[in-house]
Amino acid sequence: METVEGDQSLTAFMAAVSVGDTLTGTVAEITRQGAAVLLEGFTGDPVGLIGCLDYSWRSFQRSPGGILQAGDRVAAEVIAVDHLKRRIMLSRSATENPQLWAFLKALHQGQRLSGTVTAIETFGVFVDLDDGPKHPTFPGVGFITMPELSWRRFEDPSEIVSTGQPVTCEFLAFDTTNGEARLSLRATQTDPFLDFARTFQVGQILHGSVTKLVPFGAFVRVKDGIEGLIQLSELSTTPIETPDQAVQIGDEVLVTITEIDPSRRRLTLSRRH
Repeated sequence: METVEGDQSLTAFMAAVSVGDTLTGTVAEITRQGAAVLLEGFTGDPVGLIGCLDYSWRSFQRSPGGILQAGDRVAAEVIAVDHLKRRIMLSRSATENPQLWAFLKALHQGQRLSGTVTAIETFGVFVDLDDGPKHPTFPGVGFITMPELSWRRFEDPSEIVSTGQPVTCEFLAFDTTNGEARLSLRATQTDPFLDFARTFQVGQILHGSVTKLVPFGAFVRVKDGIEGLIQLSELSTTPIETPDQAVQIGDEVLVTITEIDPSRRRLTLSRRH
């Protein structure tokens, strides 16, 4: 149990620590959360914590349990200071590749970065940046998550980009866990929904094609990159239990706009009106 003096000492120590500082210490124990570290400057309790994915770049290639052990001396960069939980979050990966870390820290939100698509995964796309260093583990320093690939709906990222394709993206954030630049491809493109919302209004009738059936209705593409939902109750003038009782994928239909919500990018349609 901490004494009042020890508590004050920890408060003063944490107040002097900032994100980006490099701290040294000794691993006190390995827990399920990561490596608890006794930091130089405050050895009363192991207030430093290196998360399992922040042990080393090698953490992505093998079990982190074999990388750090109690008693090991470490140098790690501060990535967060949690005053409420009285914990200092650390990354040892940052000190393993200082050139990469310095590059990523120098980027600012909204900056345009160019590169080449190196790998397409089900969870997103890796990009090798033209002006950035190589990543020690991943096929690229840049990474685009699925929602940031395009404004339009798609099932597979290969519908949007292909391996070897040059791209220009907007920088969103520095992912300190993976040591990568989170990017957005869609941020460099005009949102077609905003153009649609300025051009069309509730009550207008449009021609569209059914693209997807879901238990609560059907999605219809009314313009390139613009899809709206016809709720189950609006698919037919007679009661139905499933959307396929009224339409099938590929059907051409006439629909009426019942709602346009630009903030949610939501378009609601009806076949009943």
